[in-house]
Amino acid sequence: MDAPPPFHSLKRSPAVFGAVRRQFAFWAFWGLGLVAGVSLGLTGYSALPIMVAVAGYGLGVGLAMRALQHGFVHPGLGLCNVVTLARLALSAALLAPLVHAVAWHWAVFGVAALALALDGADGWLARREGRVSDFGARFDMEVDSALALILALNIWAAGTAGALVLLIGLPRYVFVASARGLPWLNGALPERFSRKAVCVFQIAGLMALLLPVWPAGVGALLAGAIAAALLWSFGRDVIWLWRHRA
Repeated sequence: MDAPPPFHSLKRSPAVFGAVRRQFAFWAFWGLGLVAGVSLGLTGYSALPIMVAVAGYGLGVGLAMRALQHGFVHPGLGLCNVVTLARLALSAALLAPLVHAVAWHWAVFGVAALALALDGADGWLARREGRVSDFGARFDMEVDSALALILALNIWAAGTAGALVLLIGLPRYVFVASARGLPWLNGALPERFSRKAVCVFQIAGLMALLLPVWPAGVGALLAGAIAAALLWSFGRDVIWLWRHRA
């Protein structure tokens, strides 16, 4: 009986990679239903909000599908990436209230809370299933960044905070844009629990700012605390990359 092929040959097998792409497309299709259903629940029977949410989800899926071929090394997609796809769908559904006349703060808060609760599940599943990959880590990070920006947009659109709250949702995208002119910013960073903790604080704080329950000035203090934590986290990473640049 022939020995099974080594794992590195499976990584490069077009047949195996094609199967992974089909799995991703299959679950992305079901995610489309999740986007439409949650958007419908948030905004009612209004076509434009649902179309905006679906378009945002489609963009995210397209970018993820493109990244799949560069950083995924396993012979199967795994439940961990399905959970991240579900988080992408929930995040995209929060685009719908941006073009809806009625602001349902608690409903948006609930959807965001579910997306945040699932944030720890995909990483745990990846380790449990042996599906840890560069793609999975990047996918998780980009969904977190998108959720933060969409929440900031919802806060601004609802009028519960000023336009400065948008800056809290932008650090990741400013970092990526800066890396185009400063290639050393693309270096690999060491794993740090504090980076994930700041991300959770960012999203949880933005969720809190969604709710129109804060006395005058408290929301501004919370926004300032989130901004300070992000500045510290990104600043430390930039300094580390500068010191270890090629």
